[in-house]
Amino acid sequence: MTTLLLIISMALAAIASTAMPGRAQVAGPSSFADLVDEVGDAVVNITTTSLVASGTGPGPQVPPGSPLEDFFNDFLDRQQPGGPNGPAPRRPNALGSGFVISEDGFIVTNNHVIEGADEIMVEFRDGSELPATVIGTDPNTDIAVLKVEPESALAFVPFGDSDVMRVGDWVMAVGNPLGQGFSVSVGIVSARERALSGTYDDFIQTDAAINRGNSGGPLFNMAGEVVGVNTAILSPNGGSIGIGFSMASNVVAGVVNQLQEFGETRRGWLGVRIQDVTAEIAEGLGLDVVTGALVTDVPEGPARVAGMEVGDVITTFDGIEVDDTRELVRVVGASGVGETVRVVVYRDGATQTLLVTLGRRETAEGEAFPDEVPGAEVMPSSEILGLTLAPLTDEAREANGVQDGLLVEAVDPDSEAAERGLEAGDVITEVGQQPVSDVESFQARVDAAEEAGQNSILLLIRRDGTPRFVALPIDK
Repeated sequence: MTTLLLIISMALAAIASTAMPGRAQVAGPSSFADLVDEVGDAVVNITTTSLVASGTGPGPQVPPGSPLEDFFNDFLDRQQPGGPNGPAPRRPNALGSGFVISEDGFIVTNNHVIEGADEIMVEFRDGSELPATVIGTDPNTDIAVLKVEPESALAFVPFGDSDVMRVGDWVMAVGNPLGQGFSVSVGIVSARERALSGTYDDFIQTDAAINRGNSGGPLFNMAGEVVGVNTAILSPNGGSIGIGFSMASNVVAGVVNQLQEFGETRRGWLGVRIQDVTAEIAEGLGLDVVTGALVTDVPEGPARVAGMEVGDVITTFDGIEVDDTRELVRVVGASGVGETVRVVVYRDGATQTLLVTLGRRETAEGEAFPDEVPGAEVMPSSEILGLTLAPLTDEAREANGVQDGLLVEAVDPDSEAAERGLEAGDVITEVGQQPVSDVESFQARVDAAEEAGQNSILLLIRRDGTPRFVALPIDK
């Protein structure tokens, strides 16, 4: 019996090994030592120092013009940092990581590692140190490029293609955690395309241990290519709990190239304000699919020159499908200034292709969308769909940059309008994608939508000078 059981179990094992060949191939490497040896010399520790004045606290108050004023001023000056009796300025150290990307000494790290530093020192794996200068920084992606002047060629590492990384792939983080010096941790890609709070966020999430001091260090694939820059962790206590974020290399590489060439970023600029398309908005526009970026404003700029209009839904940019506003911002920002691209928009039930020559975001954005302060007066009003509406005053027109529209004086807190986020002070400029300037035309648009069997109607509102669309359910 024992022999029979042994034969059966061996047979089953053989069947399993042939039936699931893929599983036999997914085992991780037996060791990461060869990979560490290959890339380790290109990873550096970064130390920064900043002058911080040591305050002496509130001093004695002397009336201006008092005979004692000169005496006390001279006394306080002598107690300040650098004075004869004052404490020496403190020079705290900040620790981070980075990696060499060229043999002549270009180094990538996080902007927050070197921000505000008076001196930057780069320590290599062999213990040697070199001072570094800042070539350029990009706070939007938290990337900085430094330069050292080595006497001989440095070991360096290349960028890999972060877009081919899959959830479950092995990755290795290298850096200077908690100031302990060269350290390696391994894990897998836990998630892709994570966004935290930045406009251009495209983070790889990993469970490879990342701690303070790892910031700016590389995340490697198994080919020794940098697929991410370790930037942030999610943690209740400041230590690693297995949720770390690395800015994807395909974002970083473009930023680094621009910083090396220009010392600053030069991102493409379309020149529109946009918002995501919700299911309600898609219904109001007649879209079959909830996708794309809805245009809420088109100031003077590339998009207006190309013929783009408020209410257009951008579905494709330069051949790339646009899922939402975040995707559009990313692909536009990665495009070249002065480049002419094809933009497909959905308008009035059909698609149109526009040719747009992109501007530069860094110089155009502030001019296209200056800060505006809303203002309005109380006027005779009417209530529709939970909104108390009144005509615009000249003050409100000027403050919100519009000529026609209706002012929202109040919002019924129990109404759908309140649930959709409308507030007193909002200015409604379009109803059902048609301009509106009085309560009667507002009501007429609502009646027409109701007769057409629509469940909601699209409003274009302005708040603090910023336009956005809201799909408001129609009471039936």
